[in-house]
Amino acid sequence: MGKIGIYGSSFDPITNVHLWTASTVAHRCKLDKVIFLPCSNKRKDKQMNTKDEHRWNMVQLAIKDNERFIADNYEMLQDAWKISTYETLKYFKQKYKNDEIYFIMGADLLIDIGDGRWGNSELLVKENKFIVMARDGIDMVKAISKSPILRNNDDGNTFHLIDKGLSMEISSTYIREEFKLGGEPRYLLPGKCYEYCINHDLYK
Repeated sequence: MGKIGIYGSSFDPITNVHLWTASTVAHRCKLDKVIFLPCSNKRKDKQMNTKDEHRWNMVQLAIKDNERFIADNYEMLQDAWKISTYETLKYFKQKYKNDEIYFIMGADLLIDIGDGRWGNSELLVKENKFIVMARDGIDMVKAISKSPILRNNDDGNTFHLIDKGLSMEISSTYIREEFKLGGEPRYLLPGKCYEYCINHDLYK
């Protein structure tokens, strides 16, 4: 039985911090694989800044040299309003029946789930396991104890909290702004992805 982490984001574009975070989480939580899961471009709460094919190509370029990393376009192919993370995790648990599946997320999302703002929030917590990364100013233990959804569905193994040394912030937004305004975001994203952005004139 292996351990697999599902790492969802818009990856618009993928950054070196995405890769460093995934690698650190895999190392600390002893994951065999991390699945990079770019989100659907049909989400109402997020506006994508480039075409799916570019986001997908850059994720594949970024992870190519790490055999522990996999890209999966499951959510990209879905209509965002028809699925939630609950359905997504159901899909991966079915696909990897013999493995243990973890959803990797930041502590800010933990609060959203605890407030019931995600689809099927209660079932999501009851039926799944999470690796939660610290975010500045968020007390993860307090967030769990304050939320009836989180505390009543935590069997002691539901949340793996990582609160040391994962607060490095280089956002995709920052990189897009640098490209747009003639800045220099080189070395903030993988070299092949930087060249891809230049060659395809992205984020201008």
